Amino acid sequence: MKTVFFTLGLSATLCLNSNCINSTSQKSPTVTEDDSLNTAGGTAKAKMPITGADQIGEYVTYLKGKKVGILVNQTSIIGSKPIVDSLVALGVNIVTIFGPEHGFRGTASNGDKVNDSIDPKTGIPAISLYGKQKKPTKEQMATIDLMIFDIQDVGARFYTYINTLGHVMEACAETNKEMLILDRPNPNGFMVDGPVLEDHLHSGIGMYKIPITHGLTIAEFAQMINGEGWLPNKMQCKLKIIKVANYTHNTPYTLPVMPSPNLNTQQSVMLYPHICMFEGTIVSQGRGTYMPFTVLGAPLLKGKYDFSFTPKSIKGMSETPLHQDTECYGLDLRKYDMKHIEKTGQINLKWLIEMYNAYPDKALFFDRTQSKQMGDFDKLSGTENLKKQIIAGASEDEIRKSWEPGLSDYKTMRKKYLIYP
Repeated sequence: MKTVFFTLGLSATLCLNSNCINSTSQKSPTVTEDDSLNTAGGTAKAKMPITGADQIGEYVTYLKGKKVGILVNQTSIIGSKPIVDSLVALGVNIVTIFGPEHGFRGTASNGDKVNDSIDPKTGIPAISLYGKQKKPTKEQMATIDLMIFDIQDVGARFYTYINTLGHVMEACAETNKEMLILDRPNPNGFMVDGPVLEDHLHSGIGMYKIPITHGLTIAEFAQMINGEGWLPNKMQCKLKIIKVANYTHNTPYTLPVMPSPNLNTQQSVMLYPHICMFEGTIVSQGRGTYMPFTVLGAPLLKGKYDFSFTPKSIKGMSETPLHQDTECYGLDLRKYDMKHIEKTGQINLKWLIEMYNAYPDKALFFDRTQSKQMGDFDKLSGTENLKKQIIAGASEDEIRKSWEPGLSDYKTMRKKYLIYP
């Protein structure tokens, strides 16, 4: 299966499986400074990552004359404007907009059903791919010549945008339509860690046999889906990729737009892979506050910790949070120095072990019968072992050793699909 790459200001340079197609950069259409990043000149700007979407000269001409479907959300921007608005203004014929969890505009709460609609600004039909419909139908695919995928991911297995990627790749493969991926940096791309998903724990928060943090951009992940035969019947999706310029997996990247309602700060984006497993415990991760995924606490931890917060119903973020209207005591991680995690490149298990040990009624710590807001810890972690190990008092070192050889095998496999160093 051929994958074509384009890079800013260069002819196509990177090819998969020795299949190459030559292409030359196109001159960008006339746009305002807000529509596209100005990358000429200054050394400092040249070193900043430049997303695939911002390299409009590399793909807009290619889209002319084509009927385009586009999978986007609020993170899909050119400069500071929504990509749909910008491409329509540039004469691209977008016939259908598809939206993932949280919707096309990114305003729906986690898990909320999002209805199909007409985008009021452009008049283009907007189809939800979160709920009953996981992928575009064959009838919807028949109306387009090409599918664009441009969504900001955060690099964690339980973040559902990689699932949406796979579903839409499947629809493209079934109908022999090409997917154009406008790649974006992975803010947690430096970290490849966690237990590899066990087959029997496959779910909507774990579709692929990968660790908790996969260390890939969306384009790299798409190549892995193709290369590992993860589509039904090992189908292949034809990919065209606009690479991120000036990027490595260790390049710091602050998201210009938050990717979902409860990842509303850069700190929450960076802490998310470490804290999301608490969704399978009685400990609140701050849903129902304006600081989700940066605080941890529970009512029964009163006296164990001084810091406290009280979850409330917040429309568009968390309408019925765990421990609603009840004061929770625990950890404030809003100012936690992420350099510690960047240095180790590992999931922080200390907080999970610490809070389990501090909880006065340990039989309730993982007990889902207490609240519908508690998730399945095994599906979140990807293994049945971690919960058992924490209950048994296993050390962090013992836990990490149990992730092998699966984690090392994944790291070796991952290398085949890397676009960036």
